[in-house]
Amino acid sequence: MPADAGVLADIPFFQVLDDHERAALAQHLELVTLTAGRPVFEHGEPGGSLYVIRRGRVEIFTRNDTGARIVLDRPGPGETFGEISFLDGGPRTASVVVQEDLEALRLDRDDLDFFLGQHPHAALDMLTAMGRRLRATNEKLRHTASRNVNDEVADRRTGVEKVADWIAAFSGSIPFMNLHLVGFTLWILLNVPWIRRFPLLRPVALFDPYPFGLLTMSVSLEAIVLSVFVLLSQNRQAAKEHVRGDIEYDVNLKAEMEVAHLHEKVDRLSADMAARLAQIQKALAKA
Repeated sequence: MPADAGVLADIPFFQVLDDHERAALAQHLELVTLTAGRPVFEHGEPGGSLYVIRRGRVEIFTRNDTGARIVLDRPGPGETFGEISFLDGGPRTASVVVQEDLEALRLDRDDLDFFLGQHPHAALDMLTAMGRRLRATNEKLRHTASRNVNDEVADRRTGVEKVADWIAAFSGSIPFMNLHLVGFTLWILLNVPWIRRFPLLRPVALFDPYPFGLLTMSVSLEAIVLSVFVLLSQNRQAAKEHVRGDIEYDVNLKAEMEVAHLHEKVDRLSADMAARLAQIQKALAKA
């Protein structure tokens, strides 16, 4: 349905217009309301309309060649989206989904002539917003494959997994071995009969005499518990290796694409140079 002229006065994008101009433009604008979670448009759909947000928030995203979702922007009240296909008439370059219940004004390409005819300087503001979004998009695309596998996995660990990783790491360290060597030595020395030759140790009872059955049971229980934690940690390492493989694939794919783009640029430059050389040869022949 057409928008109310009073609605436009609350939007910074239209505040440069006077009441008469806003009333005339409101006859051509359509008020769009969508609930959270609803898509506004998808990548590749026909464009030709610009959205100015009055209330709510949307998420603009795209997907790279690996299928990963890249969030480009989350515009809110007073901001616009859909301006690229609105200006060139091409298909949508990204997808937009509603994050918060949306109330927006939709402006078609025919209405743009009226708007820019009254206020040409608004075109510069629109181009500035497009340039800022394109810069942010390029920056995110440049770093989309540069992920840290430790950051990807570590942040999702539960308390038990963190304890398992710590125990597995400590059980394979030199301090762990030294601690056990000292503990086993003291245990055995305190449970041999000749220890009573020392006056200070005569009152000490042999709590685990040879063949040290209690020590054997304690070591067996410790080995069982440690093996469980080590297996848990190994499973996490396998998951981390899987993530590492995905990241390496992304990096290799990105490098392959960059090489392909470089080949295209070199081929284009070679074709241009060949064409210019042909023009020079023709000019020399005529001379």
